[in-house]
Amino acid sequence: MATRKDDHRPDPPTDSTDEQKTDRYQVSRRGFLKGVGGGAVTAAVVKPTAAKAQEMMPKGVSAASITLNVNGETRVVPNVEARATLLDVLRNRLDLTGAKPVCQRASCGGCTVMVDGKTGYSCSMLAMDTEGRHITSVEGLAKGDTLHPVQEAFVEHDALMCGFCTPGFVVSVASLLEHNQDPSLDEIKHAISGNICRCGTYTRIFEAAQTAAKKMRGGM
Repeated sequence: MATRKDDHRPDPPTDSTDEQKTDRYQVSRRGFLKGVGGGAVTAAVVKPTAAKAQEMMPKGVSAASITLNVNGETRVVPNVEARATLLDVLRNRLDLTGAKPVCQRASCGGCTVMVDGKTGYSCSMLAMDTEGRHITSVEGLAKGDTLHPVQEAFVEHDALMCGFCTPGFVVSVASLLEHNQDPSLDEIKHAISGNICRCGTYTRIFEAAQTAAKKMRGGM
């Protein structure tokens, strides 16, 4: 059988130099993994010592003694952790348990207090940040055995059911009436919009706020 002329062409000459170059850059999978593993071991060996790691930690205060102005009194609270909230300190260190830990995320208003005359959620304030400011909790509204007009009105109108939210509502209404003794119903609703009553006693709370406003104006 006839064959094609080019079937018996000799193989082209090989360049040994090119083969050496190719072999030089070929890396096996095992060799690659060995190299990576060696790097990881090296990184682990050079891990900083405990003392060095401590030096690298950001500097800050972990705990300190603080002085708070609460309900007109100066209260020194030793060894307060930097993460402690005002609510924690009021309840657990100063035995002022009126503000309630309900949601613990600034949503319900059960922990409402006044700081420099403005309402705020004590569960979301760091105690250290309130040092030097004027704090008023629900316990600070009454004068001895004489209730604040808002407290009296809440009792008169039975503006509570379970009572868990009541201290926060009382503080919010008292704060409103300190700045506006003749609020409209809409202004009352706006002032307590950050407080939640899960029992739904809102109508009596509105009535209590209106009665307290009249008392503070001298109308009752």
